Amino acid sequence: MGDQSFGIGPEMLGYLAGEIRSVYDLGVQIALVVGGGNIFRGVAAGSYGMDRTSADHIGMLATVINSIALQDALEKRGVATRVQTAIDMYAVAEPYILRRAVRHLEKGRVVIFAAGTGNPYFTTDTAAALRAKEIDAEVLLKATKVDGIYDADPVTDAGAKKLDNVTYLEILQRQLKFMDSTAVSLAMDNKLPVIVFDLRGKANFKRVVCGENIGTRIKEASEDD
Repeated sequence: MGDQSFGIGPEMLGYLAGEIRSVYDLGVQIALVVGGGNIFRGVAAGSYGMDRTSADHIGMLATVINSIALQDALEKRGVATRVQTAIDMYAVAEPYILRRAVRHLEKGRVVIFAAGTGNPYFTTDTAAALRAKEIDAEVLLKATKVDGIYDADPVTDAGAKKLDNVTYLEILQRQLKFMDSTAVSLAMDNKLPVIVFDLRGKANFKRVVCGENIGTRIKEASEDD
């Protein structure tokens, strides 16, 4: 959204494409999962009476809109890109096929996974964790609008403390709501490292990929700091 109250902000879209391009130039294989909350929030729709399954399907379609917009912005910056959707829509994108996605990555293309998992009741966080494991990603990066995970909501609690490192189990036990529990459990069961960072910080995406200690890392309790 950028500074808008809804929809796609052109400046934010351009900024995001530039951040991705900076990592792409390092030769890193990149797969993206984009949400759709700037257009439609399925959970919120349920509060005013819409059937949850219908609402979630609308939300999945919203992610396709965002994915196509991001694809266009990336390709204007010289980044070869493919969009794959969990819901078949051949006129606008490829269907999700794991082997094809991996082949695109091997050929140096950025792959955007759209339409979540294709199932209602599963968030794009869960879709990201699922796709990350399917393509054997080294790490799952959650780019958001805060600089990491806090022990309370920093917007409403001035005493909230940022956590540099936290375990999957702590996330679940303390119900830290930065990511849904299904996604965290999936990452935990498959030992998938997760790093949460603020996308709005210029070059943060590149800094995280290059190993700088920013944001919050979610890990197993047995891992060394």
